[in-house]
Amino acid sequence: MRFPYDTLGEEFPESTTTAAYSAADTHTLLEALDALGGVHGLDTLDLACGHGHNTRLLARGGARRALGVDTSEELVRRARAHAGHIPGAVAYVVADTARLPRMGPFDLVTAAYLFNQAPDRTALHGMFRSIRANLRDGGRLLATVPNAGAYPHVDWSPYGVRIVERIPAGDAPLLKAQLVGDPAVEFEFREWAHSDFAEAAVEAGFSTVGWQPNRTPPADAARDEAYWTAYRAWPVSSLMTCTA
Repeated sequence: MRFPYDTLGEEFPESTTTAAYSAADTHTLLEALDALGGVHGLDTLDLACGHGHNTRLLARGGARRALGVDTSEELVRRARAHAGHIPGAVAYVVADTARLPRMGPFDLVTAAYLFNQAPDRTALHGMFRSIRANLRDGGRLLATVPNAGAYPHVDWSPYGVRIVERIPAGDAPLLKAQLVGDPAVEFEFREWAHSDFAEAAVEAGFSTVGWQPNRTPPADAARDEAYWTAYRAWPVSSLMTCTA
């Protein structure tokens, strides 16, 4: 999941391994980008970029411009440290996505676990309006968003994340969670329904809103077919696809 405040940038060193849920997210995003014809020559914006993993994927895919944005100065600093050896125009800035300035126009916006950080409906709608204002007509938004309703029925611990508590509060329940590790890292996010995301997208002026199921990577020695079977039954996320 993505984390909204700069102090958290100090708590989340970039891992040398990829959690299973994150590997599935990347595989799903890459398949969606391939289906759209790739990103070669496009102006792209990666929101909630964290350490810049997806921003670098866009740059390596041939994007004319790959701009990463995060609220955390520490995470942006780390992303910049990785960008020197990436070909193309890669840049990172610190900004609040709910009040994102005009940085575009862009052809494509990606966002990983951004909208679940909106603390209320006003902020959620503000995020979508900011994104729409930065997209060219016909541009695309591809957003990795959590699937609501899993807790307490599903245990995602084997895949790298654990939900420990659900607190009804405000416009959307607050979920307390952990990244599985030694030690585990605690974080929290809002359990917005997909319908809430769709409502905000339509209000912001997106012409189409759709969903793609999470796709798991090919089985290998570390994560075989049996390992992924339970995850496919109820994955952590879905890919939201919107057209400006």
